[in-house]
Amino acid sequence: MKKERIFALDIGTRSVVGLILEQTDDQYQVLDLFMKEHKARAMHDGQIHDIVAVAEVIIDVKNHLEEKHGSLTKVCVAAAGRSLKTEKAKAEVNITGKPMLTKEDILYLELSAVQNAQAIAAQEQNSDHMHSYYCVGYSVLHYFIDQDVIGNLIDQQGEQASVEIIATFLPRTVVDSLIKALNRANLKLDALTLEPIAAINVLVPVSMRRLNVALVDIGAGTSDIAITNEGTVVAYGMVPNAGDEITEAVSEQLLLDFPVAEKVKRQLWDQESVKVKDILGFETEVPKEEVVAQIIPVVKKLATEISNEVKLLNNGHSPKAVMLVGGGSMTPELPKQIAGLLGLPENRVAIRGADAIQGLTFSEHISNGPENITPIGIAISARNMPIKYVSFTLNEQPSHMFAVKELTVSDCLLASGLTIKKLYGKPGLASFISLNGQALTIPGTYGKEPTIMKNGEECELNDIVHDGDQLTVEKGADGTQTAVKIKDLLDEVPQKTAIINGEKYPIQMTVMRNGKETDINTTIQDGDIIKTKYPETINELIQMLQLNELYSLLHPFRIKLNGKEMFFPYFSGQILLNGHEVKSNEKLPNYIELTVVQKMSPTIKNLALLLQHPIQRIITVFYEGQPVTVQKASVDYFKNGAHLDADTVLNDGDEIEYKETPHDGFIFQDIFKYVEVHKPQGAKGNFSLIINGNEATFYSPIRDGDQLEIVWPVAAD
Repeated sequence: MKKERIFALDIGTRSVVGLILEQTDDQYQVLDLFMKEHKARAMHDGQIHDIVAVAEVIIDVKNHLEEKHGSLTKVCVAAAGRSLKTEKAKAEVNITGKPMLTKEDILYLELSAVQNAQAIAAQEQNSDHMHSYYCVGYSVLHYFIDQDVIGNLIDQQGEQASVEIIATFLPRTVVDSLIKALNRANLKLDALTLEPIAAINVLVPVSMRRLNVALVDIGAGTSDIAITNEGTVVAYGMVPNAGDEITEAVSEQLLLDFPVAEKVKRQLWDQESVKVKDILGFETEVPKEEVVAQIIPVVKKLATEISNEVKLLNNGHSPKAVMLVGGGSMTPELPKQIAGLLGLPENRVAIRGADAIQGLTFSEHISNGPENITPIGIAISARNMPIKYVSFTLNEQPSHMFAVKELTVSDCLLASGLTIKKLYGKPGLASFISLNGQALTIPGTYGKEPTIMKNGEECELNDIVHDGDQLTVEKGADGTQTAVKIKDLLDEVPQKTAIINGEKYPIQMTVMRNGKETDINTTIQDGDIIKTKYPETINELIQMLQLNELYSLLHPFRIKLNGKEMFFPYFSGQILLNGHEVKSNEKLPNYIELTVVQKMSPTIKNLALLLQHPIQRIITVFYEGQPVTVQKASVDYFKNGAHLDADTVLNDGDEIEYKETPHDGFIFQDIFKYVEVHKPQGAKGNFSLIINGNEATFYSPIRDGDQLEIVWPVAAD
C-alpha cells in the first residue's frame, strides 16, 4: 500500500491552521494539526491585507509541523468562501420584429446579465476592471417578456425580453495574494480549492447534491454559506458575523477578558456549568442555562443574519436541510434558532463534525469536531478535486482561469472582459452621404450573430474549454449600409493627359472622402462627404503626379545663410506652359504641355557668384622659368561644421555658414604645394632660395610675375 502525506493550510480571518494528513489508498488519517492566531488584523473577509504578516504566521505553523514531520515544501490551500461576491443583475434586449429567440440567443442574454453583475461586484470594490473577477457560477431567477414573468423564452415574441440572474464571483486578487504569502514562506502551491467546496466535498457526496442543502461554516469573524441544488453548488455567500460576536457577548455579560470569554464559550458546548473569574477578581460558578439566557439575543441576531442570507442565495426559499460546521457552530441554541427562522424541523439543521467524513481516522490528540471540517476538507478536496488552472488564448491573447467547475466558452468570454451585449451586430441603418454638395440616401441590412471558434472550428457558448484551447471571437457584423463604391455614384470618368518635359502623364481625378484623399473603389460609409475634382493649377498637377524633383523647383529656393533666411530665385525652376513662361499657380488649360527646368545649379561656386564672394585669391609666378599658379581661399563655406568645396550641391532649406579668410599675402613656401623639388646630381651643401635674382627665405613674400629659383652648390671636378 502506497502512503502519501498531504500538508494543508486553512488561512482564516483570526488564525492559520496547519494539517498533516496521511492517505493510504482511499483511507485518510489526521496525523497532526497546529493552529496559530494572527498577531495583527492581517486579513479581512477572506482577503489578505498584509501579505508579510500572514506569511510570518504560515512560517511559524510550517516550522512547528516540520519539527515532527520533516521538510514541507508543497501545500494545499483554499480561497475563503467569505471572499466570494454574489450579486443579482438583469439584462434585456429589444425583440420587436426580430426572429423568434433561440437557445443561443437566450444564453447570450444570460451572459449579459452575468456581466452586469460582474460590473456591480467591481463597482462595490472600487474597481474599473470587471474581468478581475472569476465567475464561479450563476443561476437564472426569472425570465420576462414585456416585464411579465415567463417560464421559457424560446419561441416567445413581444417587444422586450429580459432575464434576472444571481451570480457568484471570486476576486483574482484573493488568489494572487494567497500565492504570494505562500512564496514568502518558501511553499509551493500544490493544489487549490474553495473553502465551501472543500467542506461540501467531504460532507455532501455528489449523489446528494441534487438535494437543496445549505452548508454554513461559522468561523471566528465570518459565516460562509454554500448552497447545493441539482447536482452542483449554485450559490455562495457570507455573513460578516460569527463566533467572535458570541464571545463578545459572553465577555460583556460575565465581565471577562476576550481570551477568557472564548474559553468559556467553548465550555458551554459540553459542560452544564462554567467556573469564571471576572475582571474584578471574583470567582463564581455559573450554570449553562443562565449564561445562554444572557447571550440569547446575540445568538438570535446571528441566526437571523445567517437565515436571511441562506434564503437570499436560495432564491427566496428555505433549503431542505442545513449543515453547520466550524467552531462557531457549537454555539448553544444556534441550530434551533436557525431551524425556527427557516421553518425547518430541528433535526433538519445539524452540526456536522469531522467524524462524519467516511474513511477518516484521527490521532488521539486531535479533535474530530466541526471546527476541523474545513482544514480536513481542504487537504482531501484540494488533492482529489483541485481547482484546475486552465490556460487558453482568446483572440491570440493568453489568459488563465481557475476552473471551480467545468469551464465553458461563456466563462472564458466573461473572464476576458469582452462586453457580451456588444458581440451581436447592430441592426443596419441607412447611409446618408454628400456627393459634390448633393445629399444622397442609401438604404441598409440586418446585423448578424458573433462567430466563435475553438481550435479553428466553430463552437457554441456552452462548449467545454480545456487547457491550451485557442478561442477566437468575432463580433457579429453590424447591419451594413449597402456596399456601394464611389465609382457606382459617378458618371463615366473622362481621361486627360499632360506632357511634362517631353513625357506623357495621365491626369487622374482626385477623390476626397471626409477631407482625405481616396480612390473611386472605396466603399462609402454613413455620413461620408465626397468631393471629386481634377488638378486646377500647375502646383496641384505636379503634386498629384508625385514628381517631387519638379515640385521642389516650383517654389523659391531658400537657404539660411549665417542665421539669416534668404531666397535665391536663380536656383528655382523656370516654368513654361505651352511655350509661355508662367508661375506655379497658373490655371491649367485643356491642352497641357509643360516644361520645368532649373535656371542654375545650386552649388557653392554659384552661391558665391550670386553673393559676389571671390572664392580664391590667385597669382602666377615662374619657378625655374615655368609658370606656376598659386591660390588661397578668400571665403570658406560650412554646413553643420563641415567644410564645403566649390562643387558641393545645396538643398532647399540648408543652413550654411561662411567666413572670410584674412588676406596675409603669399610666401615662397606656398609654391611647394604645386611643384616638385629635385636635387641635382652632384649637388653639395645647402641650397639657396632666389627671388628675382636676390637671395630669399621660405617666408619671403612673393608677387604676381616673380621669378623663383632654388640653387644648389655643385662640387668642383
